[in-house]
Amino acid sequence: MDTIQNMRIFVRVVEAGSFTQAAACLSVSTPYVSRCVQELETRLRARLMHRTTRRLTLTEVGERYLEHCLHIIARVDEAESEARTSNEAPAGKLRIRAMTGFGQHYVIKAINEYQARYPEVNVELTLGQRMPDLVDEGYDVALVAAVSLPDSALISQRIGFAFSIACASPDYIERRGMPIAPTDLNEHSCIQLDTPVFPPGVWTFEGSSGEVKVKLKAPQLKVNTTEALAAGVREGMGIGLIPIYSALNGLRSGELIWILPAYQSQRMNLYALYSSRKYVNAKIRTWIDHLRETIPKTLTADQDIARKFAVSGSALGDALISTAPNA
Repeated sequence: MDTIQNMRIFVRVVEAGSFTQAAACLSVSTPYVSRCVQELETRLRARLMHRTTRRLTLTEVGERYLEHCLHIIARVDEAESEARTSNEAPAGKLRIRAMTGFGQHYVIKAINEYQARYPEVNVELTLGQRMPDLVDEGYDVALVAAVSLPDSALISQRIGFAFSIACASPDYIERRGMPIAPTDLNEHSCIQLDTPVFPPGVWTFEGSSGEVKVKLKAPQLKVNTTEALAAGVREGMGIGLIPIYSALNGLRSGELIWILPAYQSQRMNLYALYSSRKYVNAKIRTWIDHLRETIPKTLTADQDIARKFAVSGSALGDALISTAPNA
């Protein structure tokens, strides 16, 4: 007896609502379908369904068994699909959706490296702040930054994490002074990033002594992208929580100072989302494998670089305070 095949037929009978309809869908005879279900019941020593001339209904055992069958069949299909496609050469169009800041700083580079390995893949990258509907909008993979993901039918792979740092410009620090603790931010102008990921008006800092929440006064400037946030901070308009990948160039050039370097904020997981485990196309599978291989290393390297600037930035802040008129 082929148990997996009998499970498939049992599921099809339930979906079709009759042995005859299931047989027609499978292009087999009705007696064959009936025999397969009977073999399952004999093996299990339990009745899976009640049969009448008009309808089929699952028994309580049958309902539980159906759930297990669906799970087992999905895993078998996944294993077979992966084995069949393991030697396929990725080719064709790969449609990717990524959040703007993360996409500009990391995904472009990852695409370049990926295409050097798989030149037959053409990539179409769309950047935006919202999470797309993969199926309706036709994307193969979405790359999102979030604290956690809502329940959905999408398959997710965590590819790393990032966090934000409090930054200001040298000009701002010279005019307004250097905050020493997160609570000092109430005396400063703060630029807020308008995002559904974190609650508005509240900044959460994590340091060696634990978590500190700061409720800010109404911002003079609110923006919806990390690039606009970094630009406003560079212009001396206020202090902002900037993801490290968006702050790094400004830290290198000296246009930004990492203030409160003992703290990090707004830690986010980075996820790759795709629609199904079944029959994953070779280009999707290899792209996600590439991300998992390369992105964590890049994120760690950038975080290490930023920490070096945190030390020098703090020293610069002290120097600016000592020369400020009110020092």
